[in-house]
Amino acid sequence: MTTDTSTADLAEERPPVAKQAAPAKKEKKGEGVVLNVFSHGVLILWAFMVVIPLLWAVMASFKDDNSILSTPWALPDKLHFDNWSRAWTQAHMSDYFVNTILVVGGSLIGTLLLGSMAAYVLARFEFPGNRFIYYLFIGGMSFPIMLALVPLFYVMNNLSLLNTTHGLILVYIAYSLPFTVFFLTSFFRTLPTSVAEAAMIDGASHTRTFFQVMLPMARPGLISVGIFNFLGQWNQYMLPTVLNTDPDKRVLSQGLVELATSQGYKGDWSGLMAGLVMAMLPVLAAYIVFQRQVVAGLTAGALK
Repeated sequence: MTTDTSTADLAEERPPVAKQAAPAKKEKKGEGVVLNVFSHGVLILWAFMVVIPLLWAVMASFKDDNSILSTPWALPDKLHFDNWSRAWTQAHMSDYFVNTILVVGGSLIGTLLLGSMAAYVLARFEFPGNRFIYYLFIGGMSFPIMLALVPLFYVMNNLSLLNTTHGLILVYIAYSLPFTVFFLTSFFRTLPTSVAEAAMIDGASHTRTFFQVMLPMARPGLISVGIFNFLGQWNQYMLPTVLNTDPDKRVLSQGLVELATSQGYKGDWSGLMAGLVMAMLPVLAAYIVFQRQVVAGLTAGALK
């Protein structure tokens, strides 16, 4: 009887666990809702800050100069397609476009090829000086390009590479390699080693294993870092301004500045907006086409 009574008393005195846990769950749920609303609000604000200037530039590219200055936020009364043709021909945007494609295309291929080879070796092979070379690339990311402009100019001049397309390609490759190696080294480390070991057992050389096995597996990472390099090289202004002073070999960023300053206060604003939209279209198209691959490449390390 004593045992039963004491057990019943303890059961009555024991606090209900469910009733105590419920308020904590409600508090966590409330905090999650507040954080979710705040994050979505920040994303919506950021989207407006990015999309509105872009839409305004597209709208202004189809208006005349008077409409841009008098009613900047109004829709165009009619579509002035002559702005695009004038920017393409009279402002030489076609020449700048071709020069930019040559420079960025060559530098992008060279950067991905050399960067992937260096990153694969640093990620898969252990040898004396591995970490030292890796940290040299990391140090290249933190080195300000402003400090290298003057010595880079004299080096390019001594090598007769000033005002040349291939010289600018080499500079773009050297400028983009540190980030490319850093990004792809982390990506190659997430790939399974069993596939490469199986290829080596079947008699494949290191070169064949890299180009036919590991490089196709690293496609998401290559696309991701390729998009980042494409954005940086396409919008590069400082390096071509210092190293590429030939008017016939200017790139798009130089051409837009020339278009904005050539006529002073009588600037062709409608033509400038048309040229600006022309320069933006390849970047937007590349990101829209490879959007899924970019996300996959950025999240591959976390999912691993």
